[in-house]
Formats: sequence, C-alpha cells, structure tokens
Amino acid sequence: FDPSYFYRVSHASIIKNQYKMNSYIDTNKEKFLNELLDLLRIPSVSADSKFNGDMHKAAAFVRDSIINAGADRAEIFETAGHPIVYGEKIVDPALPTVLVYGHYDVQPADPYELWNSPPFEPVIKNDRIYARGACDDKGQFYMHVKALETMIATNSLACNIKIMIEGEEEIGSVHLGEFVKANLDLLKCDTILISDTSMIANDVPSIETGLRGLTYLEVEVVGANRDLHSGVYGGGVANPINVLCDMISSLKDENGHITIPGFYDQVQDLTPEERAALNAAPFDLEEYKKDLHIDDVTGEKGYTTIERTSVRPTLDVNGIWGGYIGEGAKTVLPSKANAKISMRLVPNQTDTEICDLFIKHFESIAPSSVKVKVTPHHGGLPYVTPTDSVEYEAAALAMEESFGKKPIPTRGGGSIPIVALFEEQLGRKSILMGFGLDIDGLHSPNESYGLFNFYKGIETIPLFFKHYARLKKS
Repeated sequence: FDPSYFYRVSHASIIKNQYKMNSYIDTNKEKFLNELLDLLRIPSVSADSKFNGDMHKAAAFVRDSIINAGADRAEIFETAGHPIVYGEKIVDPALPTVLVYGHYDVQPADPYELWNSPPFEPVIKNDRIYARGACDDKGQFYMHVKALETMIATNSLACNIKIMIEGEEEIGSVHLGEFVKANLDLLKCDTILISDTSMIANDVPSIETGLRGLTYLEVEVVGANRDLHSGVYGGGVANPINVLCDMISSLKDENGHITIPGFYDQVQDLTPEERAALNAAPFDLEEYKKDLHIDDVTGEKGYTTIERTSVRPTLDVNGIWGGYIGEGAKTVLPSKANAKISMRLVPNQTDTEICDLFIKHFESIAPSSVKVKVTPHHGGLPYVTPTDSVEYEAAALAMEESFGKKPIPTRGGGSIPIVALFEEQLGRKSILMGFGLDIDGLHSPNESYGLFNFYKGIETIPLFFKHYARLKKS
C-alpha cells in the first residue's frame, strides 16, 4: 500500500479541474465581456428617480444572468426603494456556504461633458473598459456571476453559493438592512465574499482588511426671504454663500484637524508597529502626485498619505451651490446656499453619533443673521476583519495561486455601509477581495476597469471556493 496514492490522485484531480476552468474562461472571454458591456449600457443610477425604470431593467438583467450561469434559483425582491436580486446554487447542505454581495446601482455620471465617451456607451481603449460602473461595482460583481458559470460548467463548485446584488449601495443601502433582518434563514452562510474594493497594483495583489464608515449630510443656510440686489443690500445683509463658506472653513484648523467638539473621542490611534506595517505597503508619493496632476498632497498633520486615506477620519464638501451660476453676470445677493458634506469614520466612531455631533456644532456656529438647516442622508459603520481567519487564509491562498505572490493586507478608505450589519445580523465576517485599481476613477468621469482585472477576478474567485472548502473541512 502506497500511503501517498490518495494524495497524488486528489492532487491530480485538482490540477485537472483547474485546467478545465481556465480553459472554459479562455474559450468564453468574448462572451463574458459582451455580457458585461450590455449590463454597463443600463444607466442604473440609484440617486436619481428619473432612472427608476432602468434600475428595474438592471435588476432583471442580473437575475437572468444568475439563472443562465446555472443557479438553482434567482429572483427579484422588491423593496420600498430599488429591487434586490437573490440567487443560489446549493451543491450539498453539508458543504460550507459563501454569500456573495455586490451592487448593480452606480453613481450619477454628472458632469457628462467631462467624459471622453458617453458614460453608458462602454468603449474599450488600451485594454480598459470605460463606462460608469465599469469597476464600481458592475465589473466586479459580474466576475462572480461568470465565476459561478465557470465552476458549474466544469463541475468544480466546491461550496454552496448564495448571491445577493442590491440596487442602493451608492445611496447608503437604505433598505438592505430591512431585507437582511427579514431573511436571516435565506441568507444563512459561513462567510461573505465581496469584490467592491481595490488592490495595490496588478503585480502587487492585496486584500483590504478594513473599511471606513460614513456620515453624509446636506446643509442649507438661509438669509433674506428673497434674492437681493447686491448693490442695494450688499454689505448690510448677510450673504448665505459667504456665511456657508466661513462655516465650512472653520470645520478644520490649520493642521487639518477637524474642530467639531467630541469628534475624535472614540478614535484609537494605531500603535507604532501597526503604523509601520501599514506604511510598508508599496507607495510612490511622486507617482501618486503625477497621476493626479497635483504639485503636493495635503491632510491631517503628522500622518502619511496612506494613513490619511485609510485609518484617519475625514470631512469633505462633496458639492456646494447657491446664487447665480449661469452665463454672464448677475449681481445678486442670494437668499440661500447649500452644500453636501461627508465624513469618513474609523473604528469605534458611529455614523449616528458623528451625525449628531456635526448637527449640534454646525447649528452652534451659525451667526444670528442666517438660519441653518441640516438634513442627514445616510451613513454606515467602519469595519475591520481579522487576518488570522480561515476566510482570509483562503482569499490569500487564492490570490497567491493566481498572481504568483502573496497578497498584502491593506486598509481601505471607502465605505460599504452594509458590511458591519452583515456581521451583526448574520454573525459572519466579510472578505474584501477586490480587483480594482486606484486609476479606475471611481465616482469620477471616465471611470474604467482593466480587462486583465476582470478576467483575473473570474480566475481567482473559484480558487477561493476551492481553498475555503478545504480549510473548512480540515
């Protein structure tokens, strides 16, 4: 009896299955891409009600794609907002179950005039797909649909899979929490796999182990009961735009430190060792500035760019308007001014607490010559996942196998509001195995996604299932 026989047979079977999957992907590359391009042509903008019909069209596309991939079932769940698509393939109840999460809604494409090609008419240039949602998140979640098809077609699906693709991530996942709480049995799983993040570079794979939280608000400053002639009233009546600018400017001091009382009370500084590990990730500051066409970086004093964009809280104005902005001149003293403001949060900060602190402070600094109104929009909690879990090890092994080198753990600066709720309601950690790059231009004109990244994701995802099934069994 040769004790190595069963190992050799098992190993040979794994190699054969991997070859079959890679061959299937190579054979169907053009089909996979064309399907994604069709999805990108649907303007599924969740923030603008004029696209509501397209939101339902996109949901139907996703449902049909999951069915066509070989799922046992896929259906659309209506909500008070935009629909949620759910599908599943249960191979064996005894096997571990992976819940895949993504979103089919996209950011508004405005300003359209800054796009080099129409945002919902995808084009391919220099091996990159240019379209709104190309990376965030249509290109990334669709990798999972095609990975599912590949695994089913080659009889290589090592785990049960559930897929939930929502339509409100870009507006704070407003109704997804209700859906999760009402469908705990349906969504029961062993881990959650998400590709809505980025990695360092195509030759430097990485896995994000944390996300910042978010608080998003809109402020309004009102002066006189109507727009006024700036010559007749200027200098004697408050200009809401001037006041709003002064108020916003006061929210940070000369060191980039946010001045809202209590804002940092729950923020825990990283240890010197943790900061050193974070800053050990490959980062070229000069290349960073060159890519953005800026002469220098800015931010909170005493922290590096990597730290400022991942583990430190921020406050930014996302939009500001008021008065006359048409062609030519109009000497008006506006009646009101508005701004949209977001704050990225770090572990131990909560969106509700920070929202309350902001409102209290903003109202307190308003001069008596104006009235102030603050309207909260949405928010989400920060999230950190351990690197010593079976789930993380499976993701790391998958990326190492497909990229040929071990991935680096990093912290992400963005927010996925629902991730913390997944852990709270489902009792499961999420793995953030994204394939985007910083150059993809998320939320900006000319968003893009590399063909390499799209196909590499489809190749890597089945490897996660393979390693996860093995590690859970052992």
